[in-house]
Amino acid sequence: MSIKRVVVTGLGALTPIGNTVEEFWNGLSNGVSGAAPITRFDASQFKTQFACEVKNFEVTEFIPRQDARKMDLFAQFGVVIADQAVADAGITDDNFDKNKVGVIWGSGIGGLKTFEEEVTGFATGNGTPRFNPFFIPKMIADGVSGQISIRHGFRGPNYVTVSACSSANNAIIDAFNYIRLGRIIACITGGSEATVAAAGIGGFNALKALSERNDDPQSASRPYDRDRDGFVLGEGGGALVLEEYEHAKARGAKIYCELIGGGFSSDAYHITAPHPDGYGAYLSMKDALEDAKISPEEVDYINTHGTSTPLGDPQEIKAIEQLFGEHTYKVSISSTKSMTGHLLGGAGAVESVASVLSIVHQTVPPTINLVNIDESIDPRIDLTPNKAKQRKIDVALSNCFGFGGHNATLIFRKISE
Repeated sequence: MSIKRVVVTGLGALTPIGNTVEEFWNGLSNGVSGAAPITRFDASQFKTQFACEVKNFEVTEFIPRQDARKMDLFAQFGVVIADQAVADAGITDDNFDKNKVGVIWGSGIGGLKTFEEEVTGFATGNGTPRFNPFFIPKMIADGVSGQISIRHGFRGPNYVTVSACSSANNAIIDAFNYIRLGRIIACITGGSEATVAAAGIGGFNALKALSERNDDPQSASRPYDRDRDGFVLGEGGGALVLEEYEHAKARGAKIYCELIGGGFSSDAYHITAPHPDGYGAYLSMKDALEDAKISPEEVDYINTHGTSTPLGDPQEIKAIEQLFGEHTYKVSISSTKSMTGHLLGGAGAVESVASVLSIVHQTVPPTINLVNIDESIDPRIDLTPNKAKQRKIDVALSNCFGFGGHNATLIFRKISE
């Protein structure tokens, strides 16, 4: 069986630092923080009172009200992002067999806000079970891929991957495999999340996972900084149109770059904490490099998981040092979560878009709020502190790791004939 090449021909983004791909890249390249006090609910009694929310989003500008009310916010985000990517790729009935186009999406939690609202309404009512008839289809994670498919008439594989913060990367790898095995010609893939809700903030506060820097939210997400105190919750997502290379070339598509490898692993260690030696992260990156058939020395940029947690950040760096050896000091590294916050199941999607754009613009986005590098991290490592850097980027690697020990890595390469 011949393995097909897979390229990126469309992008979409709806993020805390920009509601389009162009706005997102401008925010990344200029080191903009998306963190601010929470507006979605009264957070005054919570330990954490800020998040990275999507701003200036009015769903009825994109989706008719009667349709939008049948979707949770995470699905609304997903539909809008997918619309952007489909339009960017130029997908029409004339140039695609839609029976051969899939939708494989990622979301770690799904309709949390819907679940919170419906159960709270029941619990505070008079005991009469008055639930919204759309409660279940709004809540379930796979509702978003169904909505995207219905909207565009895509009849290929359709499902949502759920693997905590690795969900979007898992979805992208699944889409990649379907295309390169010749099962479909294209797939709309990525992920979205909308958990800035009382249950989301309260739940992560109980885990002591979130930053509590309420006096200065914009500086709270600070990966690799010695004064980090937890991650900042984000929302939104990203989308990619993956397409079989020959099909894209035949229709004269704009090609951003090529997706050349995907890797998986499990920490098999702890339900929330990463492996102390970063072994799962090491295995995931190693698997991706082997899948891509490239050496560590060919990687120019690593978009790290880099959540700004005391445990997670140094373990990922340990894994990179173990796998990349001396090349660790030549590769550029950054965490774009310093700007977007942590989008959970949507994180891999926005970070994939960031990785693709880093190749397009030959620019490494910065790790902002990096003032005092953690003493456990070798100072020779280029963490791209506070300011974007132009450099040659032919190959970009993007990591995502999730609760449960789920690890997934993607590798993108500048397109060549």
